[in-house]
Amino acid sequence: MPAEPSGDLHLLVAEREELTADVVRLVLRDPAGAPLPGYRAGAHVSLTTPSGQRRSYSLVEPGARRPEHYAICVRRDAGGRGGSVSLHDDVAVGDVLAVGAPANGFALRRAGRYLFIAGGIGITPVRAMVAELRQRAAAGAGPRVELLYLTRNREETVFLDEFSGADGSLVHHSAVSGRLDLWPWLAEPDDDARVYCCGPTALVEEVLALTAHWRPSRVHVEDFAGVDPLGGRRTPFTAVWEPTGARVEVGADSSLLSALRRAGVGVEASCESGTCGTCRLRLLAGDADHRDLVLTDEQRRTQVMACVSRAVSGELVLAPPR
Repeated sequence: MPAEPSGDLHLLVAEREELTADVVRLVLRDPAGAPLPGYRAGAHVSLTTPSGQRRSYSLVEPGARRPEHYAICVRRDAGGRGGSVSLHDDVAVGDVLAVGAPANGFALRRAGRYLFIAGGIGITPVRAMVAELRQRAAAGAGPRVELLYLTRNREETVFLDEFSGADGSLVHHSAVSGRLDLWPWLAEPDDDARVYCCGPTALVEEVLALTAHWRPSRVHVEDFAGVDPLGGRRTPFTAVWEPTGARVEVGADSSLLSALRRAGVGVEASCESGTCGTCRLRLLAGDADHRDLVLTDEQRRTQVMACVSRAVSGELVLAPPR
């Protein structure tokens, strides 16, 4: 079981709502009613489930400087590693969960137009982003916002009433209408626009393929399924553990986390897919190949996630988190 980070908040489960047969909404508050650390739309929090796993979930409401609560939605994944099942089966109103402060690697950036593409439970960060932008529009300063919300059927669609018929929103059910062709929305690159996509790996990969002719800085994706630690380029490299000077060889068929553990270096981990932040290490030297869904661009200068990070340079010098 991973240790709870020392900076965790201990928040009360104040509300629990079954949105669909497989999705539960949890509202988390400070037990004493104190305001919580602020966040902007697109942020997520990492929490420790009753079964001990550390998992990350997007905040589904618009950002606030001093919010009274955090709201997350959790889809039960019976084929997963147990985190979502634990939150569904083991959490009740009145329970207390260890929750990290919000982090944001999927933040809104300035644009004249936004196209959001959400698949299934990938609507969770997108809902907050769309709501925040529409708040700006109501004040007379908002850009154009379009949303493509792709689900299997009505029964599995959270927030259906909120987006059905809403200006600029298209809700598409593949079981009824087949697969939606995204090309009409992505055929013409637009340097004044930004595309944000969150959903299953197949949808993210499709959007990346269809926007290959766009400027890369205009396309932002978040794959909530996590990262394959042995996917992509798998060049061997050396990890130097700064506290002892030990040199650990990380083979092409091994993750950095596995190699460190085999060498006797204890690194806490939970998701092992780059989504929870538990295995964060300090990067003292070297050029890392970052593949996580947690660190911001600024944090990537000095940190890595041992479960999925690799090296561009031949060597990384690492140390425990402070």
